[in-house]
Amino acid sequence: MRKELAVLAAASLLVTTATAQNLMGQSPEAQVIDVPVVQGRIDAISGVVYSQVFERGRSVRGLKMTLFVPRTKEKKPAVLYFPGGGFTSADHEKFLEMRYALARAGYAVAACEYRAVPNKFPALLEDAKAAVRWMRAHASEFGVDVDRIGLLGDSAGGYVVQMAGATNGEKNWDVGDFKEVSSDVQAVVSIYGISDLTTIGEGIGNENVHASAAVTEALLLNGPAFKDFAGASVNADPQKAKAASPIGHVDGTEPPFLLMHGSGDKVVSPLQSKKMFEALQNKKVEAEYVLVRGAGHGDLPWYQPGVISRVVNFFDRHLKRTE
Repeated sequence: MRKELAVLAAASLLVTTATAQNLMGQSPEAQVIDVPVVQGRIDAISGVVYSQVFERGRSVRGLKMTLFVPRTKEKKPAVLYFPGGGFTSADHEKFLEMRYALARAGYAVAACEYRAVPNKFPALLEDAKAAVRWMRAHASEFGVDVDRIGLLGDSAGGYVVQMAGATNGEKNWDVGDFKEVSSDVQAVVSIYGISDLTTIGEGIGNENVHASAAVTEALLLNGPAFKDFAGASVNADPQKAKAASPIGHVDGTEPPFLLMHGSGDKVVSPLQSKKMFEALQNKKVEAEYVLVRGAGHGDLPWYQPGVISRVVNFFDRHLKRTE
């Protein structure tokens, strides 16, 4: 028992001595490192409501965006991102790798949700233009240059941004708030996006699927079968399908486009980007068509530095001032 008390007393003395040494600055030397300041801070702002819409005429829904805003003194360009989701969802907080890289490169980045099926066209286009107008109307709050706004989208989001860019100057799609400012954009990047609703499966072996009245682009265009309406395919009304397709609006007023697609895409035909590229070239619009060898639809190649840097560099060329 005495031995145990002696051990406890010795331990107490060691603790007391160590505490005294710390207070007197006699602790072992700390490791000191130099940290060069090479990058600024980025603010993340989530849950921003950019538009309020009636959801199928029964309730009001607030459409949200998430912002990454670099803390810079000079005005910065902005990129609005619209996600893919097969026209049935709009999970706007994905593609974090691309959005963060753009923010780190000096862009204010807004990831935007939009109305998907069962909402019909042109709801999603109206939402995209509303998001652009919101950004312009609030530009001073985030240090954004209103003359340098670009769009980025993948898959169905690629369709959304292609539609928004192809309809620059078409005011009939401007619905909702802030109509006093323009919804036009200065650059568009579409990643495995859709340019023609009637030929999404062209050349990849699933043309029959896309001829169905139940496929999502048919639901986007015509809605589901209900009561005395048996449903309709996108080919039921060629003029209606053309009016709802980016390629049907190309008239030479478009901003520069970057169209990227995977050569192995079995969901959206690579011919979608090729045809949009050719249509833009025919109207003397600056456009690039980049085919990623072996890449599929939404697989890992799209998250790699080789793709991300290509997108950032494109926006740099068209949205950053050189003077």
